[in-house]
Amino acid sequence: MRTLIFRTAAPYLTALMLLFSIFVLLRGHNEPGGGFIGGLIAASAFAIHGIAFGVRQVRKTLHFHPMAISGFGLFLAVLAGLVSVIAGVPFLTGLWTSPTIGGLTVDLSTPMLFDIGVYLVVVGSITSIALALEGREDD
Repeated sequence: MRTLIFRTAAPYLTALMLLFSIFVLLRGHNEPGGGFIGGLIAASAFAIHGIAFGVRQVRKTLHFHPMAISGFGLFLAVLAGLVSVIAGVPFLTGLWTSPTIGGLTVDLSTPMLFDIGVYLVVVGSITSIALALEGREDD
């Protein structure tokens, strides 16, 4: 299904879906959304891009192997738990801080770090599976 209309619309649809996936990721714990759903939306965006332009183009667009992205996400998720252990509380206990950077107060939390890790794990693993399945069709 590599029609001219689809190839023309795919980059815009991919960009819009990636932007929406980040929005869903940042909504986080207090409202529906978070790392898992945001990661599924982002992986779907890469799948659409792969259908339109092929697996090679998606791999070039990602810059990293999808499993490396997944591994880094797993590292961030574990790091979110280790921060709480270092602080002397049970593993994966939520911690919050509000540092001031350049006159702007930024709210940071370990649950957000965990959500970003989950997001990257889902993006990496689902994209890897989708590229493997689409790559077999290209052969």
